[in-house]
Amino acid sequence: MINKKYAQPLFMIFMSFGMSVIMSGVVVAVNTGVTDGFLGRWFYSWMFAFPIALIAAFTMAPIMRPLVNKIASKE
Repeated sequence: MINKKYAQPLFMIFMSFGMSVIMSGVVVAVNTGVTDGFLGRWFYSWMFAFPIALIAAFTMAPIMRPLVNKIASKE
């Protein structure tokens, strides 16, 4: 089992992975259609999307966490 202190970074990695898979697939499908070579185009697109999503998650989290805590109800 992984130590609890790694839960947040691990969550951001998994979330970035999942979102980049979905978003790159949708964008490739909308732009080029689900035709021959779709999986190759999707994988190529995802290879660029995942690192960007990962960097964005780790960059934005410290900025967004205080904002969310400020606007979220304390109930």
